[in-house]
Amino acid sequence: MAQDTGTAVDVAQPGPPEPGTALDVVQPGLPEPGTALDVVQPGPPEPDLPGAGARGASGRRRWVAAVAVGAVLTTLGGMGAALVVKSPAQAAAEAAAPRADVLTATVEHRVLTSSVITRGQVVAGQTVEVIPQVSAGTGAARPVITKMRVRPGDTVQAGQVLMEVSGRPVFVLEGSLPVYRDLVPGATGDDIAQLQKALKALGRSSAPDPAGSFGAGTKAALTSFYTAMGYAPVSANGAGGDPVEEARSQVTLAQRALEDARSAQAQAPKSGSGSGTGSKSGSGAGEDAGPGAKPGSGARAEAEAGAARDGAKAVRRAQEDLAEARKKLTAAEAVAGPKLPAGEVVFLQSFPARVDSVAAKVGAEATGTAMTLSAGKLVVQARVPEYQKDLVRPGRAAEIYSEVTGLSAKGEVTLVSDKPSTPGAPSAQAPGGADAPAPGGVQGASGWLVEITPGAPLKAELTGQDVRVTVTAASTDGASLVVPITAISSGADGRTTVTVLAGSGERRRVEIRTGTAGDGFVAVTPVADGSLASGDRVITGVAREKASP
Repeated sequence: MAQDTGTAVDVAQPGPPEPGTALDVVQPGLPEPGTALDVVQPGPPEPDLPGAGARGASGRRRWVAAVAVGAVLTTLGGMGAALVVKSPAQAAAEAAAPRADVLTATVEHRVLTSSVITRGQVVAGQTVEVIPQVSAGTGAARPVITKMRVRPGDTVQAGQVLMEVSGRPVFVLEGSLPVYRDLVPGATGDDIAQLQKALKALGRSSAPDPAGSFGAGTKAALTSFYTAMGYAPVSANGAGGDPVEEARSQVTLAQRALEDARSAQAQAPKSGSGSGTGSKSGSGAGEDAGPGAKPGSGARAEAEAGAARDGAKAVRRAQEDLAEARKKLTAAEAVAGPKLPAGEVVFLQSFPARVDSVAAKVGAEATGTAMTLSAGKLVVQARVPEYQKDLVRPGRAAEIYSEVTGLSAKGEVTLVSDKPSTPGAPSAQAPGGADAPAPGGVQGASGWLVEITPGAPLKAELTGQDVRVTVTAASTDGASLVVPITAISSGADGRTTVTVLAGSGERRRVEIRTGTAGDGFVAVTPVADGSLASGDRVITGVAREKASP
């Protein structure tokens, strides 16, 4: 049997194209590099043997199949190339600048306000540091805290004892004048009037003393107050003896001297009481002596007259001494009695007050600040930088908001300092009248101090909290046309305008006059009536959108 010498075809089947892979497209019949087909040319025709025709037909069929496979692969390669290959025109379009469009805003008709927003701190109208200045007392080496009557957060009323130092009380009374001296009997002044008023508020009148005079009535009221607290008042005389008793002894001695003088005067012979009669005062012995006159009767009369004069003089002097002794007794009694030591009292503006902190401990030496109290109406203190200080003025409306509690309140600016300051320690008043130099304030950078007084009392829980303060710096008189500040432009001709965009896309410039500005908006008035109205759209800027591929 003759062998078949037909065409041998090796077909390399390619795998599926990878994404993004560029394919070499080979046109059918045109061999290109990268073709997967090896075509073997047929040899000389075979002899016409039986079955040779069938074998030739089979070879042709295999060749046609290979060509078909190549066409399919070519089609798939073209489709893959179309996904990753970009034309120069398409690449240029994607690299071009985005298409421009405009941003617009609606003209509004409303009241425009300009606000200053800052941080503030809620503080009491009066913050006092209690610095005990009570003496150690007799036999004590140093002043020691012997009892603490209050704790942080406690409410304090007038007349309440805060603590004891070496057994002596430190208490609070109502008053705005700091204590700066011991208040003793016989003293006068506004601080005495303040004490009398505070005692009267506690039900202890100082009558009949006039206001500002520490007399017997004030002594009685102060003694009663100390007794009610359970303490003995401090004597104004101290430990140097009792001047009243000494003055009384002097009065007694003067009274006795007067009695003796009067008794001696009563026992002295009267002038002319001798046995002779008719003698003349001042006559010498034997001078003009009548019949029966005894020698020396004139001398006796003179002696008797001198004794009478001496007796009268002794009585007069004894009376003067008694008057002087009584005067000294009155003076001693005036300054004797209880006193109010400066170290035992703290005056607060109003009650109830609040204990903010307590630093002292029982058994510790009484040095430095023992506790801090706050009293008076709660206010908010803030500091603003220089560029805002002219926008915040007394009388401006303000809003207070606490993010911690969610509480808010209305108020107004009541104080703007005339010079910058740095935050310092709260103002302090020691029982002895020592005040701290720095005002109460807000922690943070230095600036102009602003105080906001709320319209209604703030809750005590806000004391010391950091709050947000919004102050209305300016406001339009009623509703005005308002546009964003970005909508306003000034041309080379000096005119200030806005550009109105109509629904049809038409643009027109409208000349305006500007007014109050605030919160990114400006109140405007069109120069030509009716050229601008609420609801108009004004151009505020240009927006760029990326072009579609």
